[in-house]
Amino acid sequence: MKFSIITHAIHKKKEDQIFSYEPYVREMNLWLKNVTETKIVSPIIKEEISAIETNYIGNKIELIGIPEFNILSVKEIINTVFKIPIILIRIYKAMQWADHIHLRCPGNIGMLGALVQVLFPSKPKTVKYAGNWDPNDTNQPLSYRFQKRLLSNTFFTKNCKVLVYGEWGNQTKNIVPFFTASYREKEIIQLPVKTFKEKIRFIYVGAFTKGKQPIISVKTVEELFKKGYQVELSMFGDGTEFSEVETYVKKNKLTDIVLLKGNQPKEKVKLAFQESQFLIFISKSEGWPKVVAEAMFWSCLPISTKVSCIPYMLDNGNRGSIVSNNIQEITKTIKEYLDNFEKYTEHIEKAKNWSQKYTLDTFEKEISKLI
Repeated sequence: MKFSIITHAIHKKKEDQIFSYEPYVREMNLWLKNVTETKIVSPIIKEEISAIETNYIGNKIELIGIPEFNILSVKEIINTVFKIPIILIRIYKAMQWADHIHLRCPGNIGMLGALVQVLFPSKPKTVKYAGNWDPNDTNQPLSYRFQKRLLSNTFFTKNCKVLVYGEWGNQTKNIVPFFTASYREKEIIQLPVKTFKEKIRFIYVGAFTKGKQPIISVKTVEELFKKGYQVELSMFGDGTEFSEVETYVKKNKLTDIVLLKGNQPKEKVKLAFQESQFLIFISKSEGWPKVVAEAMFWSCLPISTKVSCIPYMLDNGNRGSIVSNNIQEITKTIKEYLDNFEKYTEHIEKAKNWSQKYTLDTFEKEISKLI
């Protein structure tokens, strides 16, 4: 089977190998087990391979580079006018060649792919919609809402399965509730019971961006420290807000309790989950927040926000806690667990049991049914 992937994910080439963001490639390698040839249409940059990137594994993989674009300034809008025809032609050719078309949405490239796929009504297609599918969320960008409407429309988007996170009512036959996985069944181990007798370890994993609000995790742990708790926060990730967080930590003399780890390999993050009692993840927007599922997998209780499918994942507060971005509220929620160990262990057990159903083994089986 000839398989074309249309994606906004940044790709890199080194010698004869193709690299991109590790969680994304890990998933795509499972798709590629079911195909004989692949063409990837995506932006390419020439940079060193980072610690959070890995290579594709599959037969006959060809990378078709396209220019990145945005419409954030007048200059970029003018440049985009010249870039889009090139992108559309390359997407069209890849779709024309393929037996199965796979789109990664939402995003600028995904939007163009969603438009071009209309020209191929008879070809089987899958769309991985990695954003927030909540039909009641009206705060999303216009381009995201357009993609959701187009992909849901069975007249324009035919022979297609759109994989979305969470279960939502009143959806068209195109829409298929799905999930993402990070670990194999063989990785499941029995961890020692986590108590609060010694240090209470917290973890943050994700991009350091305004949308993820990493500074709230820092200020929450700082508040608990002021109240006399022996706490430690390990933070994994990088981004535009990293320097702000770093400055705050140094200015407020928190370097002993807030450990900025930067981007780290999967195994180091996995070990940190296993050693931590709580995840603090106060994000404004998510698709399937894999960090929440990963924390649950390793008996690390998530404290998170009511966005996308998080209420579904946390069973509306029975497998963790759903909070606002108010630091006092978050602190109070954590204190309730610290004062009620029975509640903590009950939620931990429910979280672990739920998350460990979604392994890469199960994920691989479900993918094979889609191609």
